[in-house]
Amino acid sequence: MSPKRRKRKLSGKRDSENDAAENGAACDRNGGGSSLARPGEGDGTKGTGETSSDGGKKRKTMEPAVERGEAPGSLEEAARQARLRAAPSVQEFKYNKKRVRLISQGAELKEGEQGIVYWMSRDQRVQDNWAFLYAQRLALKQSLPLHVCFCLVPKFLEATIRHFGFMLKGLEEVAQECRELDIPFHLLIGFAKDVLPDFVAQHGVGGMVTDFAPLRIPTQWVQEVKERLPPDVPFAQVDAHNIVPCWVASDKQEYGARTIRRKIHDRLSEFLTEFPPIIKHPSPATFQAEPIDWEACRASLQVDCTVKEVEWAKPGTAAGLQVLDSFIGQRLKFFGSDRNNPNKGALSNLSPWFHFGQVSVQRAILEVQKYRSKHKESVDGFIEEAVVRRELADNFCYYNKNYDKVEGAYDWAKTTLKLHAKDKRPYLYELKQLEEGKTHDLLWNAAQLQMVREGKMHGFLRMYWAKKILEWTSSPEEALKFAIYLNDRFELDGRDPNGYVGCMWSICGIHDQGWAERAVFGKIRYMNYAGCKRKFDVGQFEGKYSPRKLCK
Repeated sequence: MSPKRRKRKLSGKRDSENDAAENGAACDRNGGGSSLARPGEGDGTKGTGETSSDGGKKRKTMEPAVERGEAPGSLEEAARQARLRAAPSVQEFKYNKKRVRLISQGAELKEGEQGIVYWMSRDQRVQDNWAFLYAQRLALKQSLPLHVCFCLVPKFLEATIRHFGFMLKGLEEVAQECRELDIPFHLLIGFAKDVLPDFVAQHGVGGMVTDFAPLRIPTQWVQEVKERLPPDVPFAQVDAHNIVPCWVASDKQEYGARTIRRKIHDRLSEFLTEFPPIIKHPSPATFQAEPIDWEACRASLQVDCTVKEVEWAKPGTAAGLQVLDSFIGQRLKFFGSDRNNPNKGALSNLSPWFHFGQVSVQRAILEVQKYRSKHKESVDGFIEEAVVRRELADNFCYYNKNYDKVEGAYDWAKTTLKLHAKDKRPYLYELKQLEEGKTHDLLWNAAQLQMVREGKMHGFLRMYWAKKILEWTSSPEEALKFAIYLNDRFELDGRDPNGYVGCMWSICGIHDQGWAERAVFGKIRYMNYAGCKRKFDVGQFEGKYSPRKLCK
């Protein structure tokens, strides 16, 4: 590497499944130089297709110009071929740098750098990953080695071995895939602030890219790493989780789905593109990753091991893509009509793989949208939930720092909850009774036990479940605390913007409106057992998840 190479600039815009009950809110490429992100430059390719929407006006959608049938072979192979058709590599791809923002103050790549690092965090996959792609783009343009780092923390909120086990098995697949691509994968044990800056300084890293998460703790991690990085190492962030980057979709907290929907749809033709492939990296690394003892990593965790891992959900991208394939082939046609029926197998079941970033939501939409002419209602419904409602949840958590507290609710909701805080509750339950599913309500118990056993409660029942916690606890604050604790402890997709927004919608009316006033709930939307009986066979669900069956 010549010491005379001119400095390159990493410039950027600096940081300045459920549908609603009764139509409620959400719960469950070729740029120049080595600029990390220059606003307005290198926009993505435009899509095609229009459909009528609000008021009869035309709106661009995600439907391709020519819908294709199912590709031969597996969906994984079809996706691989689609990437190759998009471009041979990210270097030849028109990468939309609006996906990227600069975190560091400096933008100049230092002389004599030894590589680029992608700090993987939220998006734990190799392919279909805009952050990984951006890091490889930088490395390819400068003929530099590329490294991937993941920082394994000993504990995280209410996550148990159920969650860490799923994550570690997925990362093991990532590490193997990186080896096959000649990209060293480094599993660093400890908090990012303690291990990553030292890694960067020790190995002469010239620039770092990370992915985006809107939650409080991951945001703090990024800030802490920024403060400890060598000052001459540029640091950029890419939203690899959302189709329309969170900071592009809106610059403020949106009131609800109706206020963000058009903003997202209007940008889909720009951002909903096929991915180029991550390729075998041509510049060999000057140092290799230490061998990973996965069992030792697991043993180092300081988490609750009594919440067992589940059998139905196999971790990793390959398994997640198989679930997507089965959804498209077997359940998609029923999604529009039956997704609110817990007795029907109509859901995608993809939320665990989405949460850990093992499968890209954008990949799911690219594949599902091909069937819009055959299953319009189902495809439109899936897009609404997986894109609009999911990105609305990220918007809420990004712009509202009280996303998990009653203080984060709208003024009307805080007022009505306060007015009814002293109302007599028909039942009062302790956390342990709720956790064990020992209430008077057999449907609620069944939903809770489904979550405990399978790590995934049906999306419609998540809303009923949370609203009953409001009705059966001493205050809205206690209700929200219990709901988030149980969700984060047992749900595979816990500790996620969708989970926080789901609990906030159910208990605090976020992304909803005021309804007829009643005891305890005030103007918060009410749900009851009778309403569930009108929607599906409650007895059938209760029988499937009765305590007696679960103990056999």
